[in-house]
Amino acid sequence: MGILDWLFGKRRPSSREIAKERLQLVLAYDRIKISPELLQTLKNELITVISKHVEIDREGVEVTFSQGKRRSRLIADIPLLGARGPRK
Repeated sequence: MGILDWLFGKRRPSSREIAKERLQLVLAYDRIKISPELLQTLKNELITVISKHVEIDREGVEVTFSQGKRRSRLIADIPLLGARGPRK
């Protein structure tokens, strides 16, 4: 931990916090019954559809789930490179 992190209250998460986050993720996947294969299919289809309209960094795409108190969320982090030219 650097001095700036210490001054601004930023710190690395403990192994306990990391384990808790991983367990929450596993429970979220289990609750919504989404297999890793289905998650990969969703990711591939999102890439296909979005890349028709804008250029994206396909290698940088991340699709995850988040579990809140009342609902689950599909989170897609898709790095955009730029707009596509007009289609002919």
